[in-house]
Formats: sequence, structure tokens, C-alpha cells
Amino acid sequence: MKTSLLLAFVAVLLLVLRARAGATEPASQRAAAVATQGTPAQGGGASLIPFYSTADFTAEWLAPVDPRYARIHRVGPFSLRDQQGELVSNASLRGKLYVASFFFTQCTSLCPKMLVNLRRVQRAFQDEPRVILVSHSVMPSVDSEAVLRRYARENGVDGQKWKLVSGDKETVYALARRSYFAEKRAGLRKSDRELLHTENMLIVDGEGRLRGVFNATLPVEADRAIDELRQLLRELP
Repeated sequence: MKTSLLLAFVAVLLLVLRARAGATEPASQRAAAVATQGTPAQGGGASLIPFYSTADFTAEWLAPVDPRYARIHRVGPFSLRDQQGELVSNASLRGKLYVASFFFTQCTSLCPKMLVNLRRVQRAFQDEPRVILVSHSVMPSVDSEAVLRRYARENGVDGQKWKLVSGDKETVYALARRSYFAEKRAGLRKSDRELLHTENMLIVDGEGRLRGVFNATLPVEADRAIDELRQLLRELP
């Protein structure tokens, strides 16, 4: 009986000593330990932010030395006009991080909520020229340059930071569904006759690669996107 009590006392004493040791551990070391839990190994120069190459958004942490790195999915070629009549294309966006989204000016369901949270992203990077927003109109027959310009003016959209783009409907829909995977797998089965309507916003890096997908109707998701954009900025050369 005495032996059992002694062993129990020793066990409790060890637990107390371990707890005290953990409390005195530097905060930076504790944070690093938490940050690495559940995160893929970052060897060989892999980014902390994953790549996405499929419509089911399976995350891939790939380093440049990985043979799959060269085959990472990229947004296809496009050339659209924004609310100021300026050309927005792969070439003009190269080297920048951008947040892609989809809307139409007459939308009264998802779009107003998205607008609020995209403005949140705009404010966070107002003075950062390497980050911009690109919102694609899914009703180009209605959203002319003049309409987009008025919408921008009435909704706090900074024309230098936030591009509202429009173009041929078939081009925009193909770009959204097959390049951005904006509606995920469901979009791959849809035709141009079906309205493109999604709450998703996507982070695209300077090489046209998908780096994140978020629900733009939720403030917490906008904050997550902001955090990931900041991390990607830290990784830029």
C-alpha cells in the first residue's frame, strides 16, 4: 500500500515539474511548435501556402525541386477591360498577388456581403502595390464600363487597387469554371447558359497559380485570406 502511494506521489510530482518547465519555455518556441503541428514538411524551399491544381482544391505543398512543380495548374490566358477601360490580362497581373472573385452589379443576394469583405481586403493592402483585387462580371451584357464605373464609385472601389472586369460571356465563364475552378467540381459540368454565381474568392500568385479559396461572404474568411496574402508577400523575392 505504501509503495503504491509513493509511486502515485512521484507521478504527480513529475507532472507538476513538466508543467512548470512548459510554462518557462520561451513563447517563440511554443508558437513554433504549434505552427508546425499538422503542417506538411517545408523542406527543399516549399512555400507555407499550398498550391491547388484541381477543382476539388486538394492542397499541395511543392518545392521547386519537386518534379511536379513545373506542372502546377495556372490560370489560362485572358484579356478583359476594367471599369476605366484599361486592359487587365495575364501580362498586366504577372508578378502580383491578386484576389479573383465573380459578381454582377444587379446581384442582391451574395454580392453585397462579398463586397463588404472584399473592401476589407482592399483596406488591408491599400498601400501595397503588389496586391490587387479583380472582380469579374458574370453578366457582361448588363455590366458595361459605364455601369461598372458607377458601381465602383458608389461602393468604395478604388480603381487602382480593385479592377471590375468584363468581357465576352463565354470567355469569362470558361475562365471562371476551368481556370479558377470558381464553382469547384460542379462548375466543370455546367454550360454557359447556366448563371455563374459563387461566393468563392481565390488568391492567385504572380505566376498565375491558385494559392487559396475562401468564402467571400464571411468576415472570418476574409481575414484568413488577408493572412495568407501577407505570408505570400513575405515569400516574394
